[in-house]
Amino acid sequence: MDHFEESDQFNDTAILEHAPKFIQARPDDIFIATYPKCGTTWAQHILILILNHGTPLTSHSIFFGAAPFLELSGAKAVEEMPRPGAIKIHLPFRLAPWSEQAKYIHITRNPKDVCVSYYYHMKDTPVHGFKGSFDEFFDIFLSGNIDFGDYFEHLLGWYEHRNDPNVLFLTYEAMLENTAEAILKIASFLDDAKYAEPLRQDPEKLNNVLKYSSFKHMKESVNSTISDIVKMTPDEIAKSDLPDTMKNIFSQIPKEHLPDDGSPPPVNFIRKGIIGDWRNHLSEDQSKRMDQKFAERTKGTDIPNLWKNYM
Repeated sequence: MDHFEESDQFNDTAILEHAPKFIQARPDDIFIATYPKCGTTWAQHILILILNHGTPLTSHSIFFGAAPFLELSGAKAVEEMPRPGAIKIHLPFRLAPWSEQAKYIHITRNPKDVCVSYYYHMKDTPVHGFKGSFDEFFDIFLSGNIDFGDYFEHLLGWYEHRNDPNVLFLTYEAMLENTAEAILKIASFLDDAKYAEPLRQDPEKLNNVLKYSSFKHMKESVNSTISDIVKMTPDEIAKSDLPDTMKNIFSQIPKEHLPDDGSPPPVNFIRKGIIGDWRNHLSEDQSKRMDQKFAERTKGTDIPNLWKNYM
């Protein structure tokens, strides 16, 4: 299956141009469809744990194969993934692989917190290495000329399909405020008898899903795993148990994204995971500009009701 060239692997234009060529969605596919920094990694962990009835993976490096990121890993990783598994996409609805038999879990988050979290992701993740200030990033985010495209286009495209029987529409904020309820909702959406009922009947299994998908656990496991990989030499990466596509990606991190002394950069892929951190970053003027953009783009929908208590 055609997919973007390795030289283009961090180029969002190439990603969007090649998106229709990635894969044909299979009836048994489960997609986690989010805009960046809307709880994607969290949802991946929850989903893998639900599919494994609360049993965590033996190694976090296995996670990349069990829950591949389509745009980054390419079609081959999805074809080779163990099933059932979770396919992560940041694609807008118009470019997403679609099947009425496949299942899509869409999670969205208020744009102010997304902007702040995205800034730190672009700044602290070696493959991006954003060097600008938050003020500069805010303007880029608001313009929509950013990796994976415009936040509002993504939100509106998936929102239109929120009531499709094969789409589960969730907000990050609701998931954080009642995580157990969200876990059971996801499990029931997948297959109530097979996945939700065992969690309801066995509190230990549900507690394991909560424990191993908690931000404390993910922050320790994800950040340390990525940090360890970044420290590896290309030869060490080649000998690791990472999927082949991820080996290629991690072995080609541009040297200009590393500190001047050549040492591995600190990794902060999982940062805070809280609601309302935007209040510590957005100026009064920036908050008003975001409010205006939000009102303009969501006019005529009930989207504002999702975050009336958070913005």
